[in-house]
Amino acid sequence: MALDLARWQFAIVTVFHFFFVPMTIGLGLMVAIMQTRAYRSKDATWDRLSRFFGRIFLISMAVGVVTGIVLEFEFGLNWSAYSIFVGNIFGAPLAIEGLFAFFLESTFVGLWIFGRNRLSPGLHLATIWLTSAGTIISAFWILAANAWMQHPVGYKIENGQAVLTNFWALLGNSTLWASFIHTVTAALATGAALVLAISIWRGHRDAHDQTQREAFRRATRLAAGMMLVTVVLVAISGDLQARLMDVQQPMKMAAAEALYNTQNGASFSLLTIGNLSGQPIFQIRVPHLLSMMADLSWNGPVQGINQLQAAAAAKYGAGNYTPIIWLTYWSFRAMVGAGILMIAVSAWGLWLGRGRRFLESRWFRRAALAGIGLPVLANASGWIFTEAGRQPWIVYGLMQTASGVSSVPAADIAFTMAVFVAVYTTLAVVAVTLILRAARHDFDDVAEDAASDAVASPGLVY
Repeated sequence: MALDLARWQFAIVTVFHFFFVPMTIGLGLMVAIMQTRAYRSKDATWDRLSRFFGRIFLISMAVGVVTGIVLEFEFGLNWSAYSIFVGNIFGAPLAIEGLFAFFLESTFVGLWIFGRNRLSPGLHLATIWLTSAGTIISAFWILAANAWMQHPVGYKIENGQAVLTNFWALLGNSTLWASFIHTVTAALATGAALVLAISIWRGHRDAHDQTQREAFRRATRLAAGMMLVTVVLVAISGDLQARLMDVQQPMKMAAAEALYNTQNGASFSLLTIGNLSGQPIFQIRVPHLLSMMADLSWNGPVQGINQLQAAAAAKYGAGNYTPIIWLTYWSFRAMVGAGILMIAVSAWGLWLGRGRRFLESRWFRRAALAGIGLPVLANASGWIFTEAGRQPWIVYGLMQTASGVSSVPAADIAFTMAVFVAVYTTLAVVAVTLILRAARHDFDDVAEDAASDAVASPGLVY
């Protein structure tokens, strides 16, 4: 009972945190690009856009930081046995993330907010780029720790603990680089999707104002292009991850397709209605696609769940080494499906942009607004697939999840989880309210804020 509650609590906190992290990374780069265009062209419209979306970036960043701190404490409170086992390895990337990346982004975001008219334009521009770089570097070190859990390298077991023996092996972990590219490009697509939706909505709402209409048309074009490029890169890096997964975690690959027996030239089911473990009522399958995903081979073998379970039991001892199949199967399809729809929306937007018809298309406006949910769904389901598909391992091949939990009474975990749910629900309402208010903010006020910054405290606009 305590184990299940501890897992639920960590999952709830992590998923909520991961709503805002990709948004922060993506918006940070989008704002930096807008400010760069303003700096190079001396165009006030781009400057106003960078200020306008900068408000939303700061809201997202604040919520992401608060929820991220809670996760750090989760390791020691509910997962102390795990922390003891991996602390000698986990501590290094987390310490570097806190001492370098977090301080980098927090320092320069302050300079960006309060230094607009106290720093030279070029130096002020550098602060937002360094802030954006800090968010990306922070993601790198967090993923370095997580990648080691997925694929342990450069370590030895000493006195019942994992000890790092090769720091460069940790940094060179193939799982790290594949997941880093995949996660960061997904984050950039998330920020672009948000900018696209807000720009389409504001451009339509303020169609009577030619200045605002043109400003948000520019932001729409930029966001659609960024979204298309980054989602394509997400797909490419995801393909790389699939081949690594087939080698490093073949059970996760089999669970992603609910493939129970080894097959050559395995097909991939786009949709299944009915029992995943038996004869389904209806399926749409693509022949040989799973084998192509696994090793780029038309008739390549893909190991099945039954064979992998038997091999794991022979290697590690009796036990169930199969993840929750339905959760792994459907989370994978939710992630892929959301990504495909994001490609469609962004490509549609760029096609409309050729005739400057972004704001005139009612159906594209609806698609763009609904598209805000697509990266949220893709990011959350992707994380669920990555972590749930690794079960029952908390560190793959070294420590099972059941062995990592603290000896905390179930009642205590249930109480703290209820508190977290209540607090995070309130925080979500506040965050969404603030983002909506920022999105509705009068665009003309941005110009007034810019003009008054020279005589008032800089950064009060934020």
